Amino acid sequence: MKKVYCVFLIILCLAGCSTGDWRTASREAAGIAPDPALTKEAVIQVYAAPTWGWRGWFAVHTWIATKKTNEEKYTVYEVIGWREKRGLPVVRIENDTPDRYWFGERPELLADLRGADADELIRRIDDAAREYPWPDTYKAFPGPNSNTFTAWVLERVPELDVQLPFSAIGSGYED
Repeated sequence: MKKVYCVFLIILCLAGCSTGDWRTASREAAGIAPDPALTKEAVIQVYAAPTWGWRGWFAVHTWIATKKTNEEKYTVYEVIGWREKRGLPVVRIENDTPDRYWFGERPELLADLRGADADELIRRIDDAAREYPWPDTYKAFPGPNSNTFTAWVLERVPELDVQLPFSAIGSGYED
């Protein structure tokens, strides 16, 4: 019985290890976010997607995307750990596709706020993101990481009323 259990466990572990390459994994839009050229109102969206490979069984990567009224591009706010190794700030604030796959993993929409009130919240999101206390530090566990960042911003803009999933490891990180 022990051998059967061990073989089953090994197969399960191997099944969770991707045979693909993260560099070629999809980063295309998932089709969740409204087209900014057609949507004039302000938009705030919060996303989560499983992390790459076997870690995705346990953890998600989270981020925030915003578009002010009449803007034709989204701004994406997130923390990406590998940027630290390249000497870049881990906080990334750039115009980007808001709902892109996270290295092959389809994002889940956690929040979607729109309308005139969203413009003021977007300003506060931007302020909070730029005041993040660990802009050059990343640790997968216990943090600070991408989920620490998203939780930090959400805590400073409570009107967003977003609950990060349990698998947002690092969202409770405190220095």
